Amino acid sequence: MSIFDVSGKAMSAQMVRLNATASNLANAGTVAGSAETAYRSRRPIFAAALDQASSARATVEVERVVTTDLEPTRRLEPGHPLADKDGYVWEAAVDSNAELVDMMEAARQYQNNVEVLRTAKGLMMSTLRLGQ
Repeated sequence: MSIFDVSGKAMSAQMVRLNATASNLANAGTVAGSAETAYRSRRPIFAAALDQASSARATVEVERVVTTDLEPTRRLEPGHPLADKDGYVWEAAVDSNAELVDMMEAARQYQNNVEVLRTAKGLMMSTLRLGQ
């Protein structure tokens, strides 16, 4: 596994994280007729991926994407078409502030891996120029 493989897998994992966050933000504020059908935010679970040839090299992979334990918020809106018999709707269980922080963090991690690739490429090019 080369540095390009390690950074590539890390970037792929961060893209899954960014996509989950974007989906959560897109569903923030949506309502449903019951707590069971209300949207709940999703989070990727990461696991270390070790290189079979060398245990010194590792990267990350997405093991699975899970639904969080946040509970939807019950809100009284008797005129809403999705309201239950008591006039309540259930708002999606998404913490927009936490999602924005997570999005910024994932974007920074992605950018860090871009810089790693850029540096590795520059070092390889410098090494090739030494032989000229």
